[in-house]
This record gives sequence, C-alpha cells and structure tokens, in this order.
Amino acid sequence: MTLERPTAIAIGTGDGDDRVAAETALEQRTSAQGRVHLLRTVGLLAALGALGLCILLSIAVGAKSIPVSTVWAALWDFDNASYDQTVVFELRLPRTILGLFIGAALGLAGALMQALTRNPLADPGLLGVNAGASAAVVTAIFVFGITSLTGYVWSAFAGAGLTAIAVYFLGSRGRGGATPIRLALAGTAIGAVLQGVIHGIIVLDDYVFDQIRFWQVGSLVGRDMGLFVQVLPFIAIGIVIALFLGPALNAIALGDDLAAALGARINQIRAITAVAIVLLCGSATAAAGPIGFVGLTVPHIARAIVGPDQRWVLPYSAVLGAILLVGADTLGRVVLPNGELEVGIITAFVGAPVFIALVRRKRMAQL
Repeated sequence: MTLERPTAIAIGTGDGDDRVAAETALEQRTSAQGRVHLLRTVGLLAALGALGLCILLSIAVGAKSIPVSTVWAALWDFDNASYDQTVVFELRLPRTILGLFIGAALGLAGALMQALTRNPLADPGLLGVNAGASAAVVTAIFVFGITSLTGYVWSAFAGAGLTAIAVYFLGSRGRGGATPIRLALAGTAIGAVLQGVIHGIIVLDDYVFDQIRFWQVGSLVGRDMGLFVQVLPFIAIGIVIALFLGPALNAIALGDDLAAALGARINQIRAITAVAIVLLCGSATAAAGPIGFVGLTVPHIARAIVGPDQRWVLPYSAVLGAILLVGADTLGRVVLPNGELEVGIITAFVGAPVFIALVRRKRMAQL
C-alpha cells in the first residue's frame, strides 16, 4: 500500500499538468482567434470608412467645380432652381449609388467564381456571362432596333441568364456532373462563340457599332435612378445569397470528397452559387456594360488581407469592389482636361498593375 500511494499521487499530478497545459493551449488558441477576428473586423470597418470617403469625393468631384456647401445643400435641402445642386443630385448622386452597388456586385461575383472553380484567375467573364450579356444587347439593337438603356438592361440580363444556363447544362453533361474544370471550359467555349457573333454583327452594321461602342467599354455616364431601381432587386438578392455562402464555400475548398463527408450538398451549393453569380454579374453588366478587372483583382486583395476564409473574403470583396469602381469613376472625371475616361478603361489601368503585383508576390512566396 505504501508503495502504491506515491505512484498514484505522481499519476494524478501528471494528469493535472496535462489538463492545465491543454486548457492553457485552448485559451491561447481562443485568444489568438479573438485577436484575428478583431483585426479583421477593424479592417472591414476601415474599408467601410474608405468607401464613405470615396462616395463623398464622387459626389463632390467632377468636371465642374462645385463648393462643398452646395454639395451638402443638394443632399439635405435640394433646390431645383440651382444648377449646381441639380448637377449633384440628378447626375453625380445616381452614378455614385449605381457605382457603389455595381462595384460590390462585381467584387462578390469574382470571389464566388474563384471559390466555385478553385481557379485564382477566374472572373465573371469565365462562365461567358459578360459575353452573353453583350451578345444579347448587340442582337437587340441589330434585330429589334432597341437603343434605350432600359432595353439594354433587360436584353443584357436575359442574355447573361441564358448563357449561364447553357454553360451549366454543357458543363454538367457526362459522368461526374458539373465540375469546376468543365464549367470553366464550357464557359470559355461559349464565350468565344458569342464574341465571334458580336464582332460579326458589328462589322456588318455600322449603326450597331455606333450604338454599342460606349456601352461595351463599361460606363456609368448617363445612368439615372430609374435604371438603378430596375437592377437593384437583382443585385440585392445576389448580394444576400453570396454573403450567406461563405461557410459552404469553405467546405467546397477542402475538396469534393471531404466536403461531402462533412455533409455539404455539393451540387446544390454550386447551383446556388451559379445563380448568385448570374444575378450579380448579369445585373451589373446590364446596367454599366462589361467592366473588367474588378472581379479578377478584388478577391486577391481581399485574400491577401484576411486569408482564404470565405466568410471574410466575401464581405471584403464587396466593399473593396465598391471602393475600386467608385474611385475609378471619380478619377475618370478629372484625369482629362476636356472630357472624361470611361470607368471600364480606368479599372483596366488600375487593376492590371495591381493584379500583376499580386501574381509576382505569390510567385516569390513559392520560391
């Protein structure tokens, strides 16, 4: 008995030390996760602050110099007899609001596309959505003579939806269903065919070329609140769906087999993600034309800040996309002495160097 007591005490002490060590490690891990969560929250709030500043600059800055007091009066005490206030309220404010939502939609669409296909070079054009929208607008002008922005919106949205359905149908044929590679290949093939149709019609008809050239570059010029109201329901639904897809996309990132073992309904998640992409990219393209590099670049910046967790990548992509588009639109108004550059041109000039820098950074990290 006397020989067993010290042994029992020693064992008990060892178990207690292990328990204390485990509890300490758990507390440290919880504390580290809390700090990461706090930093990401602070970063998101800072991004929202930067977005607020971009919105104010977009409303206040333009080809015509307008005092800040007049801008403030236009927002809170509008006088339709004042020309400057009319410029702010009827021209700058609508395009700022539309740019805000379109930028958020394109950023989210790009993040969803890259998560769905597990391809870091994917953007909303990969599924042929942009090509489908453009082909529908060109066809509407060529066949039906439609020239109004409202007609462009509904034609483009219908084209984007039909193209996405066709891509999913082709990509899901055969064994294995709609895999990321099949969807990407189907989207690329259909997009190439539609681009050929677009170029063929433009070459044959000068009138179509004159009508489509400004829309196809990507622009917020001339967009009013009526246009925003038409696309808002689609963008809002797409944003809500996208923000709730974070946990499901995290599971898919682990691979199909492990995701299925964790209880994820892979095909259902892919279908819902594809619907969100069509709503976001289709409505954004319909309202402003095919704007490039926002959906490609913004998710990379978001992942560089918060890592691969889609629960954070998606909201960051929405905010950063809005910052990029609103900021690019504001810059385009003042970069030329007489006139302005379309926002699609500015995003290409800004987005391409940022994307190249991100690619070089990742390549150096792998060496």
